[in-house]
Amino acid sequence: MVKIGTPMTPVGKKAILCGSGELGKEVALELQRFGVEVVALDRYANAPAMQVAHRSYVLSMLDGAKLREIIEAEKPDFIIPEVEAIATPTLVELEKEGYNVIPTANATLLTMNRKGIRQLASETLGLPTSPYKFASTREEFDAAIAEIGTPCVIKPIMSSSGHGQSTMKTPADADNSWKISQEGGRAGGGEVIVEGFVKFDYEITLLTVRHSGGTTFLNPIGHHQVDGDYRESWQAQPMSDELLAQAQDIAKKITDALGGYGIFGVELFICGDKVLFSEVSPRPHDTGMVTMISQDLSEFALHARAILGLPIPKVNFYGPSASKAIVVEGTSKQVVFSGLEDVLSEEDVQIRLFGKPEVVGHRRMGVILARAESTEAALAKAERAYAKLKVEVL
Repeated sequence: MVKIGTPMTPVGKKAILCGSGELGKEVALELQRFGVEVVALDRYANAPAMQVAHRSYVLSMLDGAKLREIIEAEKPDFIIPEVEAIATPTLVELEKEGYNVIPTANATLLTMNRKGIRQLASETLGLPTSPYKFASTREEFDAAIAEIGTPCVIKPIMSSSGHGQSTMKTPADADNSWKISQEGGRAGGGEVIVEGFVKFDYEITLLTVRHSGGTTFLNPIGHHQVDGDYRESWQAQPMSDELLAQAQDIAKKITDALGGYGIFGVELFICGDKVLFSEVSPRPHDTGMVTMISQDLSEFALHARAILGLPIPKVNFYGPSASKAIVVEGTSKQVVFSGLEDVLSEEDVQIRLFGKPEVVGHRRMGVILARAESTEAALAKAERAYAKLKVEVL
């Protein structure tokens, strides 16, 4: 039997978010709807989830000693990793000492590092993937390119939202791709994965929830990326029953191997009549923000339920929906949004502004959500709303 006491008391439940971006913010809100006390951690002050949490701390998530110090002081019931770059060995140690890491410390360890998850998927589970090689030095990088061939995709083994990622079209691009990978990784320079370029028809995120009642698959989400960073997503992505069955089989195998309770974002390539595994995140996925308008329980609500050991008997899908990221360019700590009256003038349109404290270069600062009679119409509606939004970088 699940018991939840009053927050801020000895009988309350407490969760620590290791990472406090826009996804963590939504998880914090959903946990608080169940009366859970939330403590938010991130590398900078006033991160989105910190703005709604009960308390917050600023630290590098790679600082294992500081992370342990905070966790031992707070004594949370749940430790919820929300970023890729984190002191995973510390989480493994804490789990052995009795702390509950979501979904598990080993899942966090494997998925925060592209090497670990690719080896599990391809070499242990035998799941179909693109060809790949790992490289720690420039010499190994050049050798990997020679073996994999071009075009190929270069990614740091620890990164997110496309940071450090590039597509090498010819061997002449090697210098630039190596530089991007070493400057863009979450943990700084280091090992990279060189992947053979997959000529896919489309790619999907299959949100998969492991919970007390079993495994639930949400409708597949299609998405469009720019340099590995999500720009648009839509649900449901049309696909045949046979391809969906393949996708669900792959998602079930990888999430069962990772274990624990929570939502997983399983990324897959659809190539003709075959499905290839790409990546998996053991937490809500950015492309899954579309679920805030497409269904009665968003990916964040589902994550909270699963974490707390609560049942998920059914997820009601409202209809074709889309999301469009609001990406702001410039350098400032003062960003102003206007035109919201026009953005929201059409029915079944919503907007979320994340409240990020600054932008340097370019940054995802919000999302527009839309629902319509088809995914194409939902995407068009989101685009119209986006065109009405005015952004000032002061």
